[in-house]
Amino acid sequence: MTTIIRVVVLALTVALTSVNAQDFQGVATYKTQRQIDIKLDSTQVNSEMHAQMMEMMKKQFQKTFHLTFNKEESLYKEEVSLDKPQAAAGGFQVVMVGNGGGSDVLYKNTKDQRYADHKDTMGKIFLVKDDIEKIEWKLEADSKYIGEYQCYKATYTKMVEKPREFSNSSTTKETEEEDKEPEMIERIVTAWYTPQIPVNNGPAMYQGLPGLILEIHDGKLTVICSKIVINPEEKVVIKEPTKGKEVNQKKYDEIMEKKAKEMMERYRTRDNGRDGESFSITIGG
Repeated sequence: MTTIIRVVVLALTVALTSVNAQDFQGVATYKTQRQIDIKLDSTQVNSEMHAQMMEMMKKQFQKTFHLTFNKEESLYKEEVSLDKPQAAAGGFQVVMVGNGGGSDVLYKNTKDQRYADHKDTMGKIFLVKDDIEKIEWKLEADSKYIGEYQCYKATYTKMVEKPREFSNSSTTKETEEEDKEPEMIERIVTAWYTPQIPVNNGPAMYQGLPGLILEIHDGKLTVICSKIVINPEEKVVIKEPTKGKEVNQKKYDEIMEKKAKEMMERYRTRDNGRDGESFSITIGG
């Protein structure tokens, strides 16, 4: 009963605030990080190299994004970094497939329930356009403060591929495993949103709650809002991206899967003749 009353109050709060905020807009800054746990053959990777590898991969997923939003639209873009990835001792390197860094831009229109995702994939520009999938959020009773904003908890369950083990060796068994249909498992995603910012939006492809999403926990991925500027002095301009080869999400995912397999095979073939001196790990972006 308490949860029902709270939901009604939140809905009324958002509705009343929206009436008095026709020009409502803002910029939210998010920090992302991902836990990495990879086991490799200790006969080919010593503890020092393994530590270097884990640190490099950790930095690959520590990023800053800016969400520019109004009541109906948003742009989500990575903050440009001038740092270049460095190769560790022994020839190790991390290859990010499908990660265009600061050139990628995600546009969302929550009124029309559609998005346009401008992606630089290994030098080729794609424009992924599709409908926003509805998320079946469950509003929870828990609440907490993130900065000055009171936030409420929401969760939903989704099906994801069971993580596969990475390896720096090449065997027939591993090749056969890669060709199998992925095993699917359930994952609970947790969000914290604030009705004090009356937009049903959030970072990346998380949206659909009665207030801006400030924190996400999705498996080993964590996204946390570190700064919010409401109605900045300089008016927010949101323009939908238009350049790139237009495809839907399914087609883009198929292209990415093909590219990832080609790259894995290329590095496997190249490294087979080096007696374990060098190896690579390819990660989808």
